[in-house]
Amino acid sequence: MHPETIYLDYNATTPIAPEVAAAMRPFIEMEFGNPSSLHYYGIRARKAVETAREQVAGLLNCSPEEIIFTSGGTESNNMAIKGAAFAHRAKGNHIITSSVEHPAVLEVCQYLEQSGFRVTYLPVDKDGMVALSDMEQAISAETILVTIMHANNEVGTIQPIAQLAELARSRGVLFHTDAAQSAGKISTDINALGVDLLSLAGHKLYAPKGIGALYIRQGVVIEKWMHGATHEHNMRAGTENVTGIVGLGKACEIAWHDLAQNMEHYKSCRDRLEAGLLEQVHNCRVNGPHEQRLPNTLSISIGGLEAESILSELTGIAASAGAACHAYGETTSGVLAAMSVPPEFARGTIRFSAGRSTTLAEIAKVVEMVSGTVRRLKPGQDVISTIEASTVKLTHFTHGLGCACKLRPHDLADILNQLPPINDPNVLVGPADSDDAAVYRLSEEMALVQTVDFFTPVVDDPYHFGAIAAANAISDIYAMGAKPLFALNILGFPTGRLPLEVLRRILQGANDKAHEAGIHILGGHSIEDPEPKFGMAVTGIVHPGKILTNRGLRPGDALVLTKPIGLGVIATAVKRGIAGDEIAAKAIRIMSTLNAKAAELMASFDVSSCTDVTGFGLLGHLSEMTVASKVDATVWADSVPLIPGVAELVRTGAVPGGTLNNVSYFSPRVILEKSVSEVLKTLLFDAQTSGGLLIALPKQHAVELLAGLHSSGIAEAACIGEIEKKGAGMITVKIKKAI
Repeated sequence: MHPETIYLDYNATTPIAPEVAAAMRPFIEMEFGNPSSLHYYGIRARKAVETAREQVAGLLNCSPEEIIFTSGGTESNNMAIKGAAFAHRAKGNHIITSSVEHPAVLEVCQYLEQSGFRVTYLPVDKDGMVALSDMEQAISAETILVTIMHANNEVGTIQPIAQLAELARSRGVLFHTDAAQSAGKISTDINALGVDLLSLAGHKLYAPKGIGALYIRQGVVIEKWMHGATHEHNMRAGTENVTGIVGLGKACEIAWHDLAQNMEHYKSCRDRLEAGLLEQVHNCRVNGPHEQRLPNTLSISIGGLEAESILSELTGIAASAGAACHAYGETTSGVLAAMSVPPEFARGTIRFSAGRSTTLAEIAKVVEMVSGTVRRLKPGQDVISTIEASTVKLTHFTHGLGCACKLRPHDLADILNQLPPINDPNVLVGPADSDDAAVYRLSEEMALVQTVDFFTPVVDDPYHFGAIAAANAISDIYAMGAKPLFALNILGFPTGRLPLEVLRRILQGANDKAHEAGIHILGGHSIEDPEPKFGMAVTGIVHPGKILTNRGLRPGDALVLTKPIGLGVIATAVKRGIAGDEIAAKAIRIMSTLNAKAAELMASFDVSSCTDVTGFGLLGHLSEMTVASKVDATVWADSVPLIPGVAELVRTGAVPGGTLNNVSYFSPRVILEKSVSEVLKTLLFDAQTSGGLLIALPKQHAVELLAGLHSSGIAEAACIGEIEKKGAGMITVKIKKAI
């Protein structure tokens, strides 16, 4: 592990124990036989597999014949739940689970619901505990399976599995438990638990990733769902992962042998951390029961702060947010929501999970680091930043990134629809139009165009952040076909977290970009804020007859995009430290580039509609245009310009929450042909910051406009689609055919 980082995320994964690695090494280097072969090499491999089966059985106190090796906890859960459901469907179609299960259980249950099964999701109390009475009430003559986790991965709640399983057994119902988090931390004795099926994940107890096991009580029938041969007692086809199995076996042997002392060590670390944080951090709470909780797990919520903001500043600690922020797709953990944790605390939830190598000295240091960080983050704290401005990485001081932090379109639409309509005849473009700016008629010859835009840092460098924020705000004026006149700054700044030199550089970047656009910044407004936020209100003018809005799309129009997409993905990758310098610099250049030249060029053509592509992504902003114009459009996915290397970042999982929100909200208006990959689909919805202009104009003019854009240095501009016909605003995305 990294010597300068304190690792407290053992519930996410554990390192391979040295003894486990030593046991595996011969099967990496020399012992390569297939366990199904009858010669010397195969027999050696078979013996190793059976020894490991005995070691896993030892941890669970069951017969080796009741252990089936799998690829991990997720497969074990799928095998148990689907296998039991389909094997016993003749008896009934009802399954019971809890509302706080891991997705590896919840998504299986949701799949089974689509296959004709009925699932009851039991509620939990404030500690995350399932009530025996609720399960008793839910069981019916149609119930064939109950699946409830042994211990919760987020808050550590240990469910009363023995009592729940006894109730199920008394009604003739199978009981499965996901023990991925409990194995090796507390007792998983099958006889004490009384379950019929139990899932294990190797990487949660110091074995490698990609290996797990499923306990199936003797006599329990489940349907085989991995077909191909008779491996694993004819329950799971496929040549055994001998190396991983050997590792899992050794890890289970160590876990069983050292269980008591490990439990004591885990508890001492957790309790010391809990006591220290409760003493040093005000307005915080512990989630989960005091006693019936994993000895290594502490879920603590800090009111009024975002967990990602805290963790981003705690670069020397590896822990997990207990409530994912907008940058990762959700606003609140489903587990915390089920426990009725108030949102202001849920958003500030951090999960610390200790391991065998955690020391009390590390715990003391974590208490000091976390409490100090919280004091700096709390509004109104009289703390002076000691950070050098030259070392600041702004994306580490915010929970989300740029335009990806927009409110979810679902929520915004619901609120705006409740506001009264505006009837002023001089309001030419207002909130009902989903346009880039508001337009107010001053005279027959002049209308005022006004926009406001601000966001959290999308890049690390303060100067670039200021320049990008300015370019993004001014772009809304260009997109309306207007000329910018002046701007006002909007600023939120954490003076206790960051030196004022950082603020100076933000404002300098914005001022230089405004100067490039030919306008002045005439003032603004600032507030103290836990996170840095910056943007502008920009004022411009336009002739009332030359306003470009979302409503003007015409059948036969071509769609031209002036900048490549992928900026949200790159910003997320930069924040996570997985983006290279070259692609990060490319993104900065794109976001900092004004859309002035493109706006100037399009003014010479019969442009019907225009928007700039920002937080709602390419398809989101195009959808606003097609719906407003009552037309259907086609986008050629392979013609959309992408920033080189961005597809690889999507495959690593660097996808902002704003992008996922866009997929969720706008997908009903989009028809994606099967030839469009998931990666490309994600990028088409990607939340951009200071993206390009999306311009609609007659097809015969599109070639000429593109030539002008290319000769002006806007080399990546491309024709990406067309408006097909009058319609309901649907967008078809396909791979371009020969035209």
